[in-house]
Amino acid sequence: MVPNTLRHRIDQASLPLMTRLSSLPRAVPFLLMLALLVGGVLIGGTVGFLLMSVAVLFVAWVLYLSWPRLTSSERIMRFAVLLLAAAMTVVQLPRR
Repeated sequence: MVPNTLRHRIDQASLPLMTRLSSLPRAVPFLLMLALLVGGVLIGGTVGFLLMSVAVLFVAWVLYLSWPRLTSSERIMRFAVLLLAAAMTVVQLPRR
């Protein structure tokens, strides 16, 4: 019997997309993330904020999925990357 927890439901819902991502060449997800972050920095404004927000949400999603399998040092490093990306996103937030 499989527990019906939130984590299990998120894992199950993420499985098709993660399977598709894992079938891509390793460089493709990296280059997509790089394009989102660099595009967000170069474009700036609302569009830049949105591009970087998508990148941050993706990093947070992957971190959440991989959290139980990571060592403590891997958790710290990946969480630091998430915080850095989130800080960069906040800086891109359009000023009124």
